[in-house]
Amino acid sequence: MLLLTEKDIKSVVTMRDIVEADKTAFRMIADGTVEVPLRTGIKAPEYEGTFLFMPSYAASQDAAAVKIISVFPHNPEVGLEACPAQVLLLDGKTGYIVALLDGTTVTKLRTGAASGAAIDVLAKKDCKVGALIGTGGQAADQLEAMLCVRQLEKVWVYSRNAERREEFCKRMQKELGHYGAEILPAPSADAAVEDADLVITVTTSTVPVFDGTKIKSGCTISCVGTYEPEKHELDPAVLPRASKIICDYKDAVLSESGDLLIPLAEGLIRDEDIQGSLGDVIDGRIAGRENDDEIIVFESVGVASQDLVAAKMIYEKALAAGAGTEWK
Repeated sequence: MLLLTEKDIKSVVTMRDIVEADKTAFRMIADGTVEVPLRTGIKAPEYEGTFLFMPSYAASQDAAAVKIISVFPHNPEVGLEACPAQVLLLDGKTGYIVALLDGTTVTKLRTGAASGAAIDVLAKKDCKVGALIGTGGQAADQLEAMLCVRQLEKVWVYSRNAERREEFCKRMQKELGHYGAEILPAPSADAAVEDADLVITVTTSTVPVFDGTKIKSGCTISCVGTYEPEKHELDPAVLPRASKIICDYKDAVLSESGDLLIPLAEGLIRDEDIQGSLGDVIDGRIAGRENDDEIIVFESVGVASQDLVAAKMIYEKALAAGAGTEWK
């Protein structure tokens, strides 16, 4: 079994690699060529935590995977990741575990790449301004994914902690400055989004994090923070203005995400307003962007096929590069 740390993983793949892996994963979902049971969640209410178990299998990959990811929002208060995880990759021919990957890194990469894939497929080509709401553990990869698929001039960043957003912007400018965009702290979430061509929300908020009326025509919004029916970081006010609502996996989103379940229950949108899954757009079964004035919302809760395809790609690249540690 090959053990792959964060350093090992990042030495063999780029964000663009994982964006393409996510497109494959979303296409497999739409085509029905991957087994992806809905995730199993177990609550740890005394810590406001959740344990999530995400299995998948694809014959075309000759592989299966199981990710165990825990969401404990108070971990950063003691210097720990909010979403620690591990991914087990299994050989589809024998059932043996062939790799144990740092799941936190895989999750950050493939979740960021989900926004990257959605933006690449759904956003208008000429995007200049981005907005990122949230500066937690997954924010850096969300930002890089946005930057690697569109040539932006600036990205406005907002989180409620002013000191944290200032530090985040300085660090990201240093690490991601080669993409050519200014990364700037915004005084408010509304100020961040009002001129943005691209918006990504990646928070643990239970309530909307910006005013949906501030979103301009032509904007593409990727919502990745909400994974429970009672939570919604997206302001429902933007949904009636959206030309299209696309999911990473519609069945999973309509089982888990309050961003859509709450406005559906309140009658602000109907089920038919949700066109389908991103893989359907990639395969041409449903339309993507049809003009530069459309507002398009992408809702993502994460799908286990992303972990499977990303882990398989990382494993194969690591074998070719001689990366990782063999555990016998």
